[in-house]
Order: sequence, then C-alpha cells, then structure tokens
Amino acid sequence: MALEMGLWRTDGGAPKRIAPTALALESMLENYIEADPVMLGETLLIIGRQVSTAHGGFIGLLALDETGSVHVIELKRDRTPRDVTAQTLDYGSWVSTLGASELHEIFANYRPATALEEAFGEVFSSPLPEELNATQTLTIVAANVDSATERIVRFLNEDYGVPINVVFFRNFVDNGASYLARTWLVDSDAQAGAGASASRRTKTRESWNGTDWYVSFGAFDEGRQWVDAQKYGFISAGGGKWFIQTLKNLPLGARILVHIPKEGYVGVGTVIAEAQRFDQAHVMYEGEERVLKDQQLVGTYRREGDEDDDLAEWVVAVEWQKTLPREMAFWKPGMFANQNTATRLRHQFTISQVSQAFDLDD
Repeated sequence: MALEMGLWRTDGGAPKRIAPTALALESMLENYIEADPVMLGETLLIIGRQVSTAHGGFIGLLALDETGSVHVIELKRDRTPRDVTAQTLDYGSWVSTLGASELHEIFANYRPATALEEAFGEVFSSPLPEELNATQTLTIVAANVDSATERIVRFLNEDYGVPINVVFFRNFVDNGASYLARTWLVDSDAQAGAGASASRRTKTRESWNGTDWYVSFGAFDEGRQWVDAQKYGFISAGGGKWFIQTLKNLPLGARILVHIPKEGYVGVGTVIAEAQRFDQAHVMYEGEERVLKDQQLVGTYRREGDEDDDLAEWVVAVEWQKTLPREMAFWKPGMFANQNTATRLRHQFTISQVSQAFDLDD
C-alpha cells in the first residue's frame, strides 16, 4: 500500500481532516530544501544544485553532512518509480567516485565567492573533515509516493543496506495558512546505519604535501607561555605521554603552523632540533645556542613528578618564519584544529589562509 499522510485540525469539537492541496509542490521543493536543508531532518551544507554528472545527468542537490558524507538529493518530479530510483542510484554511483578536489570544484561553481572550508565552518562550527565522501546517502524527494516506489526503496534499503530513502512532503492549506508536512519512507536511524555500513573507501582524504605540520600550543596561566616560545624559538608540550608522543614525531626541517586552542594561529616556523626535555633543551637566541631553562622565561615549565619523562615538559627548537602576538591570533571559520600536539597538516584551506595572513611567499 502506498504511503499516505494525514492532517487534522483539533481546535473544535471534533477533529476536522484537512485535505492536501493539488499544488504543484515538487516544482517548489528544490527551492525550499536549498533555502533550509534542515527540512530533511539534519543539518546539511548544500554544495551544488543541478550538478552535471559525467554521464549527461543533472543531480538536483548535492550536500555534505557534518561527517563529510555526501548526500544526493533528487526530486521525483513526474518520473516513474523505476526511472527515479534507477536515476538516483546512477547518480550515487557517480558521486561515489568523486574526490575532495572534485567536491571543491562543484562548490566553487555553486558559490564562487566562498571557500568550502569556510562555508562548512559556518554551518557546523568545525573544520572540514580531512576525509570527504567516504559514504553517500541517497534521498528521493516526493510530493506523493506509490506502492512500486515504496517496494523498491524498502527492498534496497532494508534487505541490501543501500543508503536510499524517500522523504515525502505534502502541502496543506487551512484558513489561508499553508503548512508543509514531512515523513520518511524508511526510519532515518536505520538509513544512517546502512550508510555507515556501506563505507568502503578512504581515497577522498586530502593528500599531505610532505612538509607542513599542525602544532597545538597549549598556553595557560601560571604555565606555558607563547611569549617565551615566540622570543626564544621553541614549541613545547608535557604533563602526559599523550601530549608528548606526537611532539616527538616532528622531523627536522618540518614546517609547523602553530595554533593556540580556541584562539587561533600564531606562528609559522621550521623545526631545527629533535624534541628534548625542558631541563636539557637548547635553543638558538640572538645567534647563539643557549640553555633554555637559564633564560628569562615568563612561564613555568617544571611540574611535580617531572623526573618521569612522560610527565616532563618537552621542547622542540624552532626557527620562526613569522609569528603574531597571542592577542592577534589568526582564525577563520573552517580552519583546522586538533587536540593532538602535532599532526600532519593535510588541510589545504588552513595552509592557504595562514600563508595569506602571515604574508608568506608560498
């Protein structure tokens, strides 16, 4: 039996059913969803409309969710159940081949004045994931649905785990007010599980340029201070093995982009020495190699129990290319941030934004 949706007005003595209008709703739904994708039940960033595929088709809407998964949103319009389902599957198979660069290009054609990373940051308040398009979600949008469409979609979704679903809208008018109602053919939680189990690829992760590393500099009162690192040329971390182990991974010659959590980027430099305990560390200052602990430091780098290497502060000497005072830290929505002390920086948007803000040659 085809899915049906009812609406009743209950402010009188007895419920009064409101009949759906014969309005050509499907011609308007694409505009509605583009303006407010939350209509589909979750926060989405639209990255393209009427996206041309390599096989001559045009996808109604393409979107990203907060995990970087791609959503193919296709309107049923006047097509038969077999046609719309086959077309949506065909679009999904093509989308599954797209890498990060193709998704950036699609978004650039859709919103040329905004970077994808910036738009993602504005919508989700988090950086664009390093891995994009590991999974896809296929959604058919319809003003009505017949039993054949219901049967095909349920068979694919429930029996074979294909992440395809139908979102069903009806338009109701009552006393001059217009209402839009929505329901899903298959429970959306089940669909999310199917989409997750369908993950098969990691090729969409941005490539690493072999040079740039992200460093988190955890400055805090009565402890580690950025003014010290800025003046004497170093970065540091400590207080636990988890904080130290990634710092030790930094190779000689690596370029580091230094970020103070919740504030922004404050420095770009080159690693000139391997990690050393604070009480043994040397830095280059005013053209001379000096013992760091003997310098006039604002911060405190010794802590109780730091005779244990895993609790001690560890230091990496750096030759700064450009630094900013902490109060002038640079940040833009969509930039990369991570809890690891050091990690390979694959986020090209962050690299390009920092390069521009710091007036770097590259």
